[in-house]
Amino acid sequence: MSARAVTVRLTVAQALIHVLAVQYSEQGGVRQRLIPGVWGIFGHGNVAGVGQALEEYGDVLDLPTYRPQNEQGMVHVAAAFARHKKRLATYACTASVGPGSTNMLTGAALATVNRLPVLLLPSDHFASRIPDPVLQGLEHPSEHDLSVNDCFRPVSRFYSRISRPEQLLAALPEALRVLTDPAETGAVVLSLPEDVQTEAYDWPQAFFTPRTWRIRRPPPEQELVQQAATLIRAARRPLIVGGGGVIYSGAEDALARFAEATGIPFSESQAGKGAAPWNHAQNAGPIGAIGGLAANALGRDADLIVAVGTRLGDFVTASKTAFQHEGVQVIGLNVVPMDASKLGAMSLVADARLGLEALREALSDHRVDAAYAQEAAELKTRWDAAVDAQRADTGSTPPSQGSVIGRVNDVVGGKATVICAAGSMPGDLVRLWRAEDPGSYHVEYGFSCMGYEIPAGLGVKLAEPDRRVVVMVGDGSYLMMNSELVTAVAENVDLTVVLVDNRAFMSIRGLQIECGTKSFNNELRHRNPITGRTDGPVVNVDFVLHARGMGAHAVQADTLNDLQAALEEAERVGGVHVIVVPVNLRERVPGFDSWWDVPIAQVSGQPGVNATHEAYLERREKQVRVFAPTQPESNQTESGEDSTELAPGGNK
Repeated sequence: MSARAVTVRLTVAQALIHVLAVQYSEQGGVRQRLIPGVWGIFGHGNVAGVGQALEEYGDVLDLPTYRPQNEQGMVHVAAAFARHKKRLATYACTASVGPGSTNMLTGAALATVNRLPVLLLPSDHFASRIPDPVLQGLEHPSEHDLSVNDCFRPVSRFYSRISRPEQLLAALPEALRVLTDPAETGAVVLSLPEDVQTEAYDWPQAFFTPRTWRIRRPPPEQELVQQAATLIRAARRPLIVGGGGVIYSGAEDALARFAEATGIPFSESQAGKGAAPWNHAQNAGPIGAIGGLAANALGRDADLIVAVGTRLGDFVTASKTAFQHEGVQVIGLNVVPMDASKLGAMSLVADARLGLEALREALSDHRVDAAYAQEAAELKTRWDAAVDAQRADTGSTPPSQGSVIGRVNDVVGGKATVICAAGSMPGDLVRLWRAEDPGSYHVEYGFSCMGYEIPAGLGVKLAEPDRRVVVMVGDGSYLMMNSELVTAVAENVDLTVVLVDNRAFMSIRGLQIECGTKSFNNELRHRNPITGRTDGPVVNVDFVLHARGMGAHAVQADTLNDLQAALEEAERVGGVHVIVVPVNLRERVPGFDSWWDVPIAQVSGQPGVNATHEAYLERREKQVRVFAPTQPESNQTESGEDSTELAPGGNK
């Protein structure tokens, strides 16, 4: 009897988890479980399908199940876990029909935007459609097969509805292929009708054969490497912009060696921060809309940008105002072709580590001009001093947000992982946090999703249990998804949450005022019966009591010394700790000549809005609308003929 003839009778859900349990990833000789566990909240759509399969076989397959408090939160856990695992492992997430599944949509979008692998298993209405409409199902008058799960299509990298058992044989391997492809990865969705989950099928034994997915490292084309080297040799003021791709490819050492060999300074994106320690001689710090004075000065005058592993979002490019040199050229080294070609870049599609190594070899002993290297070094010295000033204790009570960040960093060190996602802190952290290794900085800024922080802290802690993890979160974001504190308590992890209290959405309030509008609907205040607006007295939330009610240790720290004592106590005692720190709203980290394109109303009866609109138009004039295609200088066409411009009529 052939191997193909041997079958195993299991339900679709049982077969699914059996296959997931024997999937592995491998890179650089390191092999690990691709899906080490499943997160799930059970309802009628999955409790008798995936839930039954996990209860019966989860222990046998060493596939533990985790129970969160919110479906969005569990996807954030999976995404953070995957990021900290350098995309070599992730979790599967299962949810019930209707609201349980659609709660995962925001998490799916976050994962896809940030190129992070998560495997989502939303339950769907009956494939048979006999009990139709099912509870929590969507009815559409002209598309009978439409369900709420179709909302996953635009926010996912792969989507398939499994309407018959045998469809899993083709769909699951393809889903895993996308999940493990560094250029395609993101949210991968297998929509599972609740009846199909429970249907039995005779599965070929070969379907359950363990499989190792080797994470590919595409090498660069040597001809393109030589062209890029030509551009670098010709540049007088080149600058490297390092993104998350540097860390995912393990290119940290390659980046440092390349910079040291060539003398080219480098700057960081949010995702790329930590790829090199803050005190590396050529680390100019963050660039763009939340950049620092050194990197922004170098970027403004750079004649060549070497963009490595970055998707060049509007914060990195300061809404396309960061690079002001006339005729600036760009080399895009990226595993994703779409990213490698942005800003008219010479596209070098390759793994970041292999690309940097090839460029260093091609450049041989080339180094930038000594005067430029000295200028970059002097800018870094100025930048380090500016960071010192912003981190310092100003003596104010409550303390400034910058000094809070500095004190937390000093106490926990540069190797502890700091986590944040939204509000004013991501901008302050990328400037002020002094990271010492790639795993020490975890700020989600592709989607900047409020509520990500606490679930992400849990995900990072599960990925690396021995590393200290500190979540820094504003009170507005904390109020959105604090429920996963309960999960962290239940999982017995050591997690410290520094809750910075500035009385609600003060980051966006600051932006609102900068746009010429009065403070409106961003502060946490009672509704005023006289004005009808939310401009009444401040709503006093007892965050300490709230956190204690969910099982965490909680204290308030009114001073920096109180904060330090609480951080030291959290490390000594262990468990989940919430430290509430009020901050001074008047002391804010400056912008360091940064800009972000936020359109201002063209017509208004408010003088402040009109004045701001005029200033906005002036800044827009600095935007580079079109970047000319980058290519090495040559006077030859493809045919070898002289490429002198043709005059009208075709005559030279």
